[in-house]
Amino acid sequence: MGRGTHLNREDLVELLRAGIPGPGGTWADLGSGEGAFTAALVELLGPSGQVVAVDRDRAALGRVPPPAMTLHADFTRPLELPPLDGVLMANSLHFVRRKEPVLALVHGYLKPSGRLLVVEYDVDRGNPWVPHPFSFETWKRLAVENGFGEPRLIGRHPSQWLKGLYSAVSTRQ
Repeated sequence: MGRGTHLNREDLVELLRAGIPGPGGTWADLGSGEGAFTAALVELLGPSGQVVAVDRDRAALGRVPPPAMTLHADFTRPLELPPLDGVLMANSLHFVRRKEPVLALVHGYLKPSGRLLVVEYDVDRGNPWVPHPFSFETWKRLAVENGFGEPRLIGRHPSQWLKGLYSAVSTRQ
């Protein structure tokens, strides 16, 4: 998540809460790492929800809390996923320089009006740990250019690094 950003369970849940329409649904957490945001998503979706945590780090996936399912894969390549109600990309898209091909894949995984929930640092210049972040202003343009509705800002969390985090939700158009 980047150095200096301390998020507890409540912080994680609050960053996502307004982007989840209600309990249930099938979601994927692309670039889940050890599953901190995955656990928050599972909590918000409740027992009727399903979450697939996707990461290329097999060791990290081994620490993803149940009942989330795991898929050892690189989210920048096509994935075998069921039609999704939502995709979460929390601090993962900033590792990708060219975001358009990944957003095209995500668009294809989502059901009509499916949701893309992004958590990101609110800057357009990165560092060695967060190489390609994008501000909310940049995300508004990127999302619309790639087949999503205009993002709605749903949360912020301060950080001593990179001006803090924001969360935003868009729907597949």
